[in-house]
Amino acid sequence: MDKNATRYNVQLYIYDLSRGMARSLSPIMLGKQLDGIWHTAIVAYGDEFFFGGEGISSCSPGGTMLGPPDTVVELGETEVSEEIFMDYLSSLGESTYRGDRYRLFEHNCNTFTNEVAQFLTGRTIPSYITDLPSEVLSTPFGQILRPILDSIHIAPPGGNVINGGRNI
Repeated sequence: MDKNATRYNVQLYIYDLSRGMARSLSPIMLGKQLDGIWHTAIVAYGDEFFFGGEGISSCSPGGTMLGPPDTVVELGETEVSEEIFMDYLSSLGESTYRGDRYRLFEHNCNTFTNEVAQFLTGRTIPSYITDLPSEVLSTPFGQILRPILDSIHIAPPGGNVINGGRNI
């Protein structure tokens, strides 16, 4: 690495979409303890980036309707320039992470943040977040709910959709 290269801080914002209810209700409904229903975003270059039913979006950190994150994880630093990062996001937004590709269990905000975290820092997001869909689906109630939950597209209001290299 170039010692003179500009370095940018990268954070993972973690939100509990259940606002604590998963902790109380999951033992009754699923027969196992879940600490939350996680939505994640990457914060870098002064903005928060996330994926939902609208595609890849950005906003000021904590600027969605979800408000401030429940937890912030420092992922490290990157030497990737903001221009290269935005080109990368634009490419993802035209292919892998278009809004119509969103799937609550298989291809969601956490899949996106895990991929982006690896691109920027070489680190993954915590496994308790990426393993949550399989934990839910491993229960009888999760299997019953799957058809309903598969139709849900989470897109926290308050972001600007990144599509084809331009903000809409």
